[in-house]
Amino acid sequence: MGSWHIIFTLGMFLAAGLLSGILAELFRLPKVTAYLLMGVCLGPAIFDVVPHQHIEELKPLTDLAMALVLFGLGNHFTLSRLRRLFHRVLPLSLSEILATFFIVFAGLLLVGESGSAAILLGTMAIATAPATTILVLKEMQSEGPISEYTGILVALNNFASIIAFEVIFVAVYVFKGDTQSASVLSQLGHLSMDIFGSIFIGIFGGLMISYGNAVIKGSRRMIMLLGVIALALGLCRTTGLPYMLTFLAMGFTVANSLAEEDVPKVEAELNPLTGFLCVLFFIIHGAELEPKQFMEAGLIGGSYIVLRLLGKYFGILIPARMRGEEPEVSLWLGTTLFAQAGAAIALSAIAVSRDPELGKHLQTIILGSVVFFEIVGPIMIRQSVLRAGEVPLINAIHHTAGDPISEFQAMIRRFLVSFGLLSEIDQAADQILVEQLYRKNVKGISQTATFNEVISFIEHSHDNTFPVLGPNEEVVGVIRYQDLSNTLFDPKIGSLVRAADLATSLETVVYPDDSLSRVWSKFREGSYDCLPVVSREQPHRMLGVIRRWEILKYYIKGHRSAQTSEAK
Repeated sequence: MGSWHIIFTLGMFLAAGLLSGILAELFRLPKVTAYLLMGVCLGPAIFDVVPHQHIEELKPLTDLAMALVLFGLGNHFTLSRLRRLFHRVLPLSLSEILATFFIVFAGLLLVGESGSAAILLGTMAIATAPATTILVLKEMQSEGPISEYTGILVALNNFASIIAFEVIFVAVYVFKGDTQSASVLSQLGHLSMDIFGSIFIGIFGGLMISYGNAVIKGSRRMIMLLGVIALALGLCRTTGLPYMLTFLAMGFTVANSLAEEDVPKVEAELNPLTGFLCVLFFIIHGAELEPKQFMEAGLIGGSYIVLRLLGKYFGILIPARMRGEEPEVSLWLGTTLFAQAGAAIALSAIAVSRDPELGKHLQTIILGSVVFFEIVGPIMIRQSVLRAGEVPLINAIHHTAGDPISEFQAMIRRFLVSFGLLSEIDQAADQILVEQLYRKNVKGISQTATFNEVISFIEHSHDNTFPVLGPNEEVVGVIRYQDLSNTLFDPKIGSLVRAADLATSLETVVYPDDSLSRVWSKFREGSYDCLPVVSREQPHRMLGVIRRWEILKYYIKGHRSAQTSEAK
């Protein structure tokens, strides 16, 4: 098919992306899943309307999309954040990586797979799709330990998968007797050069961005950012270096060499382009998926899927419970790591180039399983952050476009209101309850926390008001950022003062069954940026927080109450 110009294909992909977004909202699917499914429909699996050569010609855009996502992921890895989280995340990561590898390896041996294929599939099973995972979390605007841990785990997974694959591939050939010792050393040296070379390019590019951000202003900054990223990507593609490591290193370098307040500005500059390219990335990626490959994978492919799911889930569940992590982390962190695509596909292609017979077998398993992981993975990520309480229920319910009939009625109503033919009647805020809006997986400060621990908590919080909790998780008071102004600069206070000493009395709380209008009246009475949500059954036991800006965002989306109409 297809003698049309590639620009027509590009326009078709963008139109398909727009339609996918609408359908995702209508059917409450992650947009990533909708983009992939739309790509499957356009590709050879169903309608076959996309010329294959156009997909190949558009590949540089998908590479750039992945580079931007990885750069954005690296931007979140400041050294202070890593120091704060690594002692908690690293044991979970090691357990999950080892569990996934050994469960897949041993399980595939039991169902009749060869040893060399089983061990290499075990290394590829470690990898998690970074673009899919990070973009679903961004779409859901999730916030909490699961969202925070996932980004680090994804980076560590892909790094470990690449290194393990390269090392074990050499080991397989040594075991088979196909490689001389000199050749082994040569390949290990080549692997070391690949790793250090890609990281060096990333660090150098990150320093260039940090310096350029200081001396280049205005719209030229965007050109500088894209120029450095494109040069680094082109250099990696030309030399064959693993570009995923390059852009993680680049983002990490920018996060730690740029002024803290400037890092979000860099990411904000790139966000519109990243979003645009990611739509293309998933549509094109979907067009490459062939469900028939899922069937071709057979028993080995089906076993690989089940074993990888078990490794990811139990590799987190068991150590998280042993270490006393929150129940939400134990239950739902592992399911955010199910998605798999880019790194595993790239590794299977490397295997084909080195050993066509073994590599082709590995590629069939990977491409067949990716069909499952890339469609189911985003759905599981969405469900994980929802079930863990890291996304307000209202975001999941009311971000949708609604059904076509109600949207058509709303459009006609707005048209009649605009011409004064119908009076505007706002939805009653009494119909919306706090339990639909508040964030559940938000922690308070222990009343026994030292002053330095309080400051550390505040540094990593998005709020200005912080609940102080007693031994039974009950709210005993609040600390407000502005109230600390008289103590922040006293170096002697850190070891003497506790959170309970800094807390003011609890003036007002919110209950899950309170109406939105009642909560809004409380926000209007004071200067709170957030209020603690507590249980009625166990007085003052903290359940979460509700934030002023999230209520405002809800109203801005069109769900204004009669109370806000009176305030105009």
